Amino acid sequence: MQKDKVIVVMPAYNAARTLKKVYNDIPNQYVNDIILVDDCSKDNTVKIARKLGLKVIKHKVNKGYGANQKTCYKNALKQEASIVVLLHPDYQYDPKKIPQLIEPIKNGKADVVYGSRMLIKGGAKKGGMPLYKRVGNFLLTHFLNFTLNIRMTDAATGYIAYKSNVLNEVPFAYNSDGFTFDEEMMIQCAVRNYKIAEVPIPTRYEDDSSSISFPKSVKYVLRIVKEVVRYKLHKYKIREYPRFM
Repeated sequence: MQKDKVIVVMPAYNAARTLKKVYNDIPNQYVNDIILVDDCSKDNTVKIARKLGLKVIKHKVNKGYGANQKTCYKNALKQEASIVVLLHPDYQYDPKKIPQLIEPIKNGKADVVYGSRMLIKGGAKKGGMPLYKRVGNFLLTHFLNFTLNIRMTDAATGYIAYKSNVLNEVPFAYNSDGFTFDEEMMIQCAVRNYKIAEVPIPTRYEDDSSSISFPKSVKYVLRIVKEVVRYKLHKYKIREYPRFM
């Protein structure tokens, strides 16, 4: 039986202060390679990444979070990854949880695994997640559960493991270049009936962790609602969207 090739991808922007800390916490015995895609950072992210020996890809202009992930996945697939782990280099998500994140895929129980900050009751509050984010996450998660017929506890997580066939089959190139990319992928995975699982992860909101403001959070939620509406229009053959084909 061929051993799984696990590649960690990091969509980076101004991550110089936290990158080494994230890298040091990655359990290397579970990871075959690490790819960092720099979205035109203004600090020393690239210099530090190269010093750490990471494979670095640079965007010449800032393209956005979603566009960064597109580059991450395309390059991971080129390197024949069998499992791809999305890990933010801002230390918001615990790299030590990678073994738990990939285990359901390795044992055939899942195609996509999400690290959930909500599986352990009270964990998000304890980890410093602001109240408006906890409430927004709760409402968004229940909305997606209801409209997509899935059972999630944390629809806004950015700690995700994908089986390679998911990334090969889902037309993610049509997705947003912005912050709604992860949820658009979630919708695509749900409607294609991939096996989705969650594992508990700790919540960490620190000074260096990236986070969007309340007004941007509202826009983010509205864009996701719009995406679900698009899916429904496609499902009932009212309007066609290539991303759902």
